[in-house]
Amino acid sequence: MKTNLALAPASAPARAAPRGLAKPGRKPGVREQAAQETQEAILRAATRIFAKHGFSGGRVEQISRAAKSHDRMIYYYFGSKEGLYIAVLEDLYRRFNEAEAALKLNADEPEQALVAVIGFIWNYYQRNPEFITLLNDENLHRGKHITKSLRAHDYSSPATQIIDTVLAAGVAQGVFRAGLSARDVYLMIASLNYFYLSNRHTLSAFFGARLESPEALAHWHQQVIDTVLRAVRA
Repeated sequence: MKTNLALAPASAPARAAPRGLAKPGRKPGVREQAAQETQEAILRAATRIFAKHGFSGGRVEQISRAAKSHDRMIYYYFGSKEGLYIAVLEDLYRRFNEAEAALKLNADEPEQALVAVIGFIWNYYQRNPEFITLLNDENLHRGKHITKSLRAHDYSSPATQIIDTVLAAGVAQGVFRAGLSARDVYLMIASLNYFYLSNRHTLSAFFGARLESPEALAHWHQQVIDTVLRAVRA
């Protein structure tokens, strides 16, 4: 009998309702719906602007113009430019976790389940380049903004919970070795994928090869799979 491993999206921490928006479980009115749409438009615009110019280069007036809103609405909903930047980072993690939580993994095939997790992270990074760009920018600031988030730490739990469940299934079947840390395996997968994609332009110049060609990307993806499976196998 096959058992599916999956995390419900509710396992990811919910965002607090911003000012002027309906509380969870209550249908928003017309004004509240408009307020929610304004906030989401600001978040989308801020993600694009900060991804292009970084926190230091992104300006409030650029964001409000891109969102077809007004500067005062940014301050009303997010308090400051930094508050908006933190909200953008939190939203990045939230969307990543919701996408990951939708994975359907077969407990009877732990190796294939782990391969599916690797593929999800690899493809998500490529489909959402702003994820890497914004995290690179925040690391340039030594994480001083995200450390002020009240929810950032909560987002790490769903990310490692899936891998922990897959590893436990593999150990129970004798496929994976005991004593593995879900966090270590997650860091290995994330770093192998993240480093390649975030540095592919400079590495292409360094090696004199197109590391973003379809063939090169497919080769590295298989390399990551082989490396991770060798590390966890019994």
